[in-house]
Amino acid sequence: PTMSTSNTDDSTKEDPRCGELLEQMNETKKKWDAEALDSEDGPDETDALLSKAIEAAIAQGKGWKEGEKEAYMAKYFDDDYLHPLFATTPEELEKSGMTEAFSSIVYDEPPSQLMIAFKKKGNTAFMNGKKNRAKNVQYYRDAINHYYEAFMWAERVEPGVAPTDEHGITLDDTVYYTESELDEYKSTLCANAAMAHIQLRNWGHCKDDSNKALIFNDKNLKAWFRLAKGHQMLHNWEEAGDAIDSGLACDGENKDLIELQNLLEKRIRRSRLDRQKRERARAERVSKVKEIWKYCRENGVQLGRIPLVSTVTDDEENDDGDDEARWHHHHPHTGCLPHTSSGEKKWPCMFVYPSHNQSDFIEHFGESDMLALQMAEIFPEIEQDETTMPWDYNNEFVCSKLAIYFEVHCTEADDELIHPECVELLKQQGDAMRFYESSRALKGDEGADMANLARLVERKHLYKQRKAWKKKHGSLWAKPNACPVVRVHPGGTLRQVLTDKRMVVPNFMVTFVLFPEEHPAHKEYLKEHKCLGIIEPEQ
Repeated sequence: PTMSTSNTDDSTKEDPRCGELLEQMNETKKKWDAEALDSEDGPDETDALLSKAIEAAIAQGKGWKEGEKEAYMAKYFDDDYLHPLFATTPEELEKSGMTEAFSSIVYDEPPSQLMIAFKKKGNTAFMNGKKNRAKNVQYYRDAINHYYEAFMWAERVEPGVAPTDEHGITLDDTVYYTESELDEYKSTLCANAAMAHIQLRNWGHCKDDSNKALIFNDKNLKAWFRLAKGHQMLHNWEEAGDAIDSGLACDGENKDLIELQNLLEKRIRRSRLDRQKRERARAERVSKVKEIWKYCRENGVQLGRIPLVSTVTDDEENDDGDDEARWHHHHPHTGCLPHTSSGEKKWPCMFVYPSHNQSDFIEHFGESDMLALQMAEIFPEIEQDETTMPWDYNNEFVCSKLAIYFEVHCTEADDELIHPECVELLKQQGDAMRFYESSRALKGDEGADMANLARLVERKHLYKQRKAWKKKHGSLWAKPNACPVVRVHPGGTLRQVLTDKRMVVPNFMVTFVLFPEEHPAHKEYLKEHKCLGIIEPEQ
């Protein structure tokens, strides 16, 4: 083959070693050709093939077409590129762009014949596994792979079209399928793979393949049974019951399904009752959140969400050692909502003491109650020369000696970014509902699966916030200034605080910060947090 001399010059200029290598290959080829000619038997077929291979390699190495080398190198240095030789799944092979090339190298038969052939291989491997006394699981693994490969070829069969050879001539003794027949065949392949997974106790794969089989044929009783079996072993009792019911709807006399139904009847019934209870409880929570949202809109009370997680991956380091980070004192009491008692709203409330890293939770704080009344219950005046708090070594926490503040959140403009650690204003009822449900799920109230799902949702939200903040400010360490605070007179009521325009209630929980007046931490706190004023008692 002839190549462009200009491309040869360009490639050798880029790396002198290229020309040296090509010259060395050329000299070696001449030497081997001479040795083959001088031999007694002359050059054989192997020598000729080797000579042609070296000649082709030299020709291909003499240059690149314009832009060809750059594209080639860019592809191989791409982190997402996987060479087709190392592909382990059809999806990875398809991404390499070499699917058709590899298929044509190995197989010359039409897809319909290959589909049938691999199904037979799968059946043979499965039966060998059943007969094998040593219980060699490799037979079942081979069966699964054969069924998957048969399914891959089934996907390439064109329904209603007779198979042809490379010249377009219809092949003799071949079967072609209608679309419904092909779907039934695919369903059988997936159900067979599920059967092999049962032998390996791969219950998740059994469930997935059974579901896939039912996509192509929802009358496949074996797929319904294997789906129910997979859910049974995964302890998904209600899903197992649904699969059994669907299968019996196709054939009410199926013995396997009836036997499994009798075995799981009590667990299925209990699981369905538990789900109904959860749905009723959720409906009640939805009603409560709607009622609270309406009350807050009518009375000028603002609600905010706090970051429920502090990491976006499990591997990310977290200095605080838990998901709640800055808002750790809120987490044990997450899920508490205001409620109405004696015609008055009572709010969950948190007293935080930064000077001693302590906090107190008040479950029911009436809107008409003065802060001094709650403070006096927690921190009564000293009667025996020491306070009731074991961590108050200097006896400073006395009601009459405490300063109380609330922090002013959500001071940003509507279009301004919010730092991931700050409170985010809840502007819609749907946002409030989703935040409340996520906070309960993360606490574990809905089980481990829902907790993991809620954690993923919250991490995605946190990731988006971090990405936007980094894009604008360059780093998460570029934090906004400390939020301002408002001091509250102990004689003020909770309603005065709630209806103040500067107050945003985080996590449905009114949060106050308390310091002993003369404590050094109080002075440091006011240096960082600007005090905007004081709420005086109503006259």
